[in-house]
Amino acid sequence: MLVLSKSEGKMDRMNMDGTLQDFAQDRPELAYTDEVKAATDHLYAKVSHVVTPMEWPAKAPLIHAINQLKKEKNAVILAHNYMTADIFHCVGDLMGDSLALARMAAESEADIIVQAGVHFMAETAKVLAPNKKVLIPDTRAGCSLASSITGEDVRRIKAAYPGVPVVTYVNTSADVKAECDICCTSSNAVQVVESLGSDTVILLPDQYLAKNVAAQTDVTILTWAGSCEVHEQFTAQDIQDLRDAHPGVVIITHPESPLEVVQAADFAGSTAAMADWAKDSGAKKAVLLTECSMSDNVAADVPEVEFIRPCNLCPHMKRITLENIYDCLRLEQHEVTVPDAVIEGARASVQAMLDLPKPAKPASFDPTKPEKRVDLVVI
Repeated sequence: MLVLSKSEGKMDRMNMDGTLQDFAQDRPELAYTDEVKAATDHLYAKVSHVVTPMEWPAKAPLIHAINQLKKEKNAVILAHNYMTADIFHCVGDLMGDSLALARMAAESEADIIVQAGVHFMAETAKVLAPNKKVLIPDTRAGCSLASSITGEDVRRIKAAYPGVPVVTYVNTSADVKAECDICCTSSNAVQVVESLGSDTVILLPDQYLAKNVAAQTDVTILTWAGSCEVHEQFTAQDIQDLRDAHPGVVIITHPESPLEVVQAADFAGSTAAMADWAKDSGAKKAVLLTECSMSDNVAADVPEVEFIRPCNLCPHMKRITLENIYDCLRLEQHEVTVPDAVIEGARASVQAMLDLPKPAKPASFDPTKPEKRVDLVVI
């Protein structure tokens, strides 16, 4: 919840814990000097396809200041694929999907971790790196999927379905992870489900991922009515319209999308698999049906591919900006904490997944597989 109040003539923001946070009144003025230009020109080359020359002088001083602060404070920035290109390519130290970032955070020697992503990602980083200070630039950066289910919901599900293994997608809170048997990502969900040796598995909380997994396995899947507000908006008609407007275009999508979208696409896979396939497919023209910024970030690495961008913005990811990354790191504010008992349970479910044999590459979803029935759990 955002609450605005007047305090000594200043406009303040009330944090989730009820304390007041000053917007930016004490932020030092940052200028586009010759020093800043020299230090950031090589970074602009990475983002010039999406940042205009008129915009860069406003962004470069923040980028330079953030990169200096990281050195001073022994900090790293985890930049999710859905961050804007200026964050992803210019201040991000560790880049990737949510679980890859958490794993890299645990291995990092940094004292401070800044999560340029959403809250459940910061929690996962804290779970895997409990001795590090984990910060998030904006406490309102949530997730429609993660907020669709709670740990209490999982406890009720387990009581209603005793003995049925419960798998949770990593896009969930630490409290939910702590109540489940094992975690999964979109790249290993089928492997995780089949590893449990059960003819029925509960896969939470994304109903679309569950339906896409069900089409790839003989295991009976039960699920929850959660969804990603970005990916659920895409339709098979969108894909047909794209093919009509751009003959020869390659359609790449994510399994958080409806099954009809996966079936109509040329490739479906996790965030990492989508990026890899875009780079390796040899496509000349491609569409990434996912969050907008991912196309921008992949395009920087694959300039030979023309990306059509009929994307959907994630309003939560877009709460993270260069400005609030700078303030977060400068003031070391918005620390993410997780109770020790929750850390223990959540880490066990994540570790159970990590203990599985690692696939040679992120798994894809065969779009030719027919739909299978997936029921919602009843509690």
